[in-house]
Amino acid sequence: MSRSHRVTGLGAAILIGALSLTACGANDAQNGGGDSAGDGGGGDSKVIALLLPESKTTRYEAFDRPLFEDKVAELCDDCEVVYYNADQDEAKQTQQVDTAISEGASVVVLDPVNGAGAGGMVQSAQEAGAEVIAYDRFIAEADYYLSFDNETVGQMQAEALVEAMGDKGSILMLNGAPSDPNAAQFKAGAHSVLDESGVEILEEYDNPDWSPENAQTWTTDQLSKYDPSEIQGVYAANDGQAGGVVAALTGAGVAADQLPPITGQDAEVAAIQRILAGEQAMTIYKPIPIEAETAAELAVALANGEEVPATSESGVEQSEYEGVTSYIFDPIVVTQDNVADTVIADGFYSADDICTGEYAKACEAAGIS
Repeated sequence: MSRSHRVTGLGAAILIGALSLTACGANDAQNGGGDSAGDGGGGDSKVIALLLPESKTTRYEAFDRPLFEDKVAELCDDCEVVYYNADQDEAKQTQQVDTAISEGASVVVLDPVNGAGAGGMVQSAQEAGAEVIAYDRFIAEADYYLSFDNETVGQMQAEALVEAMGDKGSILMLNGAPSDPNAAQFKAGAHSVLDESGVEILEEYDNPDWSPENAQTWTTDQLSKYDPSEIQGVYAANDGQAGGVVAALTGAGVAADQLPPITGQDAEVAAIQRILAGEQAMTIYKPIPIEAETAAELAVALANGEEVPATSESGVEQSEYEGVTSYIFDPIVVTQDNVADTVIADGFYSADDICTGEYAKACEAAGIS
């Protein structure tokens, strides 16, 4: 079931606000995070901590953080968001949770570097009187959980790949970080389709930090074992890795118009451009505004001591996931045929964001202007 209509109308104003904060977000991430309001937390404000896991995936600094902060500001005049980015360092994130607690955070919105190992951080926060929202990645000990249907994401990716390959041929498979519980769910969903298909997995890789650089290096290494013609498809768990795969294959002499079908996730601008240019088969669009704004809505309700919503402003109903009160959102497949009807129609990107330089002709061919 598509939820794209729930995002429509967020509009360019939110997007512009998100992008305007990207540069400062990146700087804060490098400095270990801190108080986004600049006054050190505490005082008479209600402190909400937002802790994100890394900055190599562009969504966190460009969208999750600013959308969350903007929604909190809209809903609560006396709430203050303190922000941290762990840069894929679990020990650093543990210290950041301790800092957030010391700054008086009554709500901790935590996207963990390692979901399975985050129980200690959650316990520390709860013992200090804070409530914990597991954001995007599941934490069994959290009070609340928000994410997309991750096994469905993997299934959608694999189904699109199998269809593009005509249910035959051989592929490389690049999964996400073993420390990321979402990655395990994407992988399980993908395998549930691939293992029953006529597609053969030549080699499989769990990328320890999701990085495009690792994906490119690993794919290049596989080209020493296999002729490029033997790689007839690539399952890449996210767009960053898809970009690394494209760089490796084109660097080995594969023409851009001869690339095999490659999957992705996160609907990054570069991925949308590759899709329009025929260099990537698809991506998964997860309407981040729904997730970030629902998290903000929940955090504000908790900070104000109010009852949490049974149904969010965007219409997402409260449910339960592995014993944790949850809000689970639906992903959307994006291909060359529906770019205009998804990420552009929802105001996630404008045509001007996508149709730059060499991609202008591809946009024109797709009817995007």
